[in-house]
Amino acid sequence: MTTIALFGASGQTGSIVLKKAIEKGFRVKALVRNPAKVSVQNPYLEIIQGDVLNSYDVEKTLENSQVVISLFGHVKGSPEWLQTDGTRLIADAMKKFQIKRIISLSGGGLPFPERDRPKLPDLLIRFIMKVAVPKVLNDAVKHHEILKGSGLDWTIVRGPRLTNDPPKGKYRVGWVGVNASTKISRHDLAEFILTQIDDASFISQMPFVTD
Repeated sequence: MTTIALFGASGQTGSIVLKKAIEKGFRVKALVRNPAKVSVQNPYLEIIQGDVLNSYDVEKTLENSQVVISLFGHVKGSPEWLQTDGTRLIADAMKKFQIKRIISLSGGGLPFPERDRPKLPDLLIRFIMKVAVPKVLNDAVKHHEILKGSGLDWTIVRGPRLTNDPPKGKYRVGWVGVNASTKISRHDLAEFILTQIDDASFISQMPFVTD
């Protein structure tokens, strides 16, 4: 049975990924700052209270795991380089425990010029992000650089505006400006994220998943 090391399990998207992973028969080791925010209780779930910026907590989460899903991100008061520094610790621990596969979550503002063909609305969104939330965008870019240089089998899943709508049971996998819309249900995004555990199609790539 595959064990997932899950970071960000108490967030809106992370809580859905956690529930679906358990339903699909995965074991999950979830690192969270506040265990009270995790509503799932299951024999296949191990909650670890800690911080993604603490190397001991990260290593404890990765030990005896086979794959990493990283969904943590900025909230009010987060350190400037939260995603970058946390990803660096995760990557180091993965090498220690000889884990190769990591799926990370980011937004469409993170550019992937190799495949993206952004249209005017996409460019406007990126410009607004640079002005309004430069910390988040800069951190996303740096976290990509960490993964790109890690030697790991990484995939960064990018999404547009995330909604709490019921799942459609389908989604499009494209690139910014290519076969894409402007939103996706967190439920459908969670389904795609979990497919990436065994799907090597997007290793070293950043697919943009929309409804």
